Amino acid sequence: MSNKKVFTDKELAELSAAEINNKIIYENYSLLKTLGGEKLRKEMVPVGAACKTAVNYFLNTTGPKNNPEKHARAARRKLVKTLSKLTPGDYKGFPEDSERGLVIGFNHPSLGEIARILMMKIDVMGEKPMLFPVNLPWYEALATDFDKIKQLGIIITPTITPATWKKLDLKEGTKLYENANAIKRGFRDMYIMRSDEAVKNGGVIFVAPSATRQEKVFKTPEVYNGDEEIIPTMSVLALRLYRDPMMNCDFLPMGVLPPKDYKRGLNFRKKYRLIPGEVMTAEYIREKYFGDKTPERLEGFDREFHQRIADTLPKEFWY
Repeated sequence: MSNKKVFTDKELAELSAAEINNKIIYENYSLLKTLGGEKLRKEMVPVGAACKTAVNYFLNTTGPKNNPEKHARAARRKLVKTLSKLTPGDYKGFPEDSERGLVIGFNHPSLGEIARILMMKIDVMGEKPMLFPVNLPWYEALATDFDKIKQLGIIITPTITPATWKKLDLKEGTKLYENANAIKRGFRDMYIMRSDEAVKNGGVIFVAPSATRQEKVFKTPEVYNGDEEIIPTMSVLALRLYRDPMMNCDFLPMGVLPPKDYKRGLNFRKKYRLIPGEVMTAEYIREKYFGDKTPERLEGFDREFHQRIADTLPKEFWY
């Protein structure tokens, strides 16, 4: 299915983000190709193919296939067993299954931690639904297997990160730019809606606040020192979730300590450490950042969350 279809100008202007998403999943469309990002799309094709092969392997070699729930559970168990050998990780101290929703934010030095995070979640947190916001090049590489990935307990949702938006280099003021920007906002709204649904059902959301692979918790010393702003990834999510007075969801900072001499890829057979930080409970967040009102911004939230990630790691990973 390499010959991807492109969206017409009319489709870009009239279709909702959800409809765009469905065409990417089920009808072989590529938003990246439409927006001039074919190179970005092709770069992820090999990784996507490997992931799809793995997904099909775990689903096709387990059973009973006449019982979807038991089949999915067996496939997830086999996935954990395999990942523990290929992509080993140490993840002691993480909270087990509970009725409360959980947002886990982590530093993102490589692709390797994604496999270890997946293993930790299934092994420790059981059948909780899991939501991963996925940057568009990654998403398009995986989207045609969306339903199979969901069988393994993973719900992916598309995002267009600032880094990818910059690489697309769309000309501001053009119709293509306007349509693409509207879809980018639509994807963000889909992510927020799915996040709300996930945590209300006691699910787990995994977020890399950097929105891109980045070795340090704070991008630069200037960001750490407060001379430059932090991308408000965590505070925007918290602001939207806690507008619901009944929301009961904690935020957990997590440090990712990669192995020595790690690369940006998966780092097979090298052990990572996933280190839970000091949790920010729903009660703490409401009391400190909301009080008796609903603010427009959560001043200081992102800095505190990043610092709690940093506190789990050696200082060489801070900035």
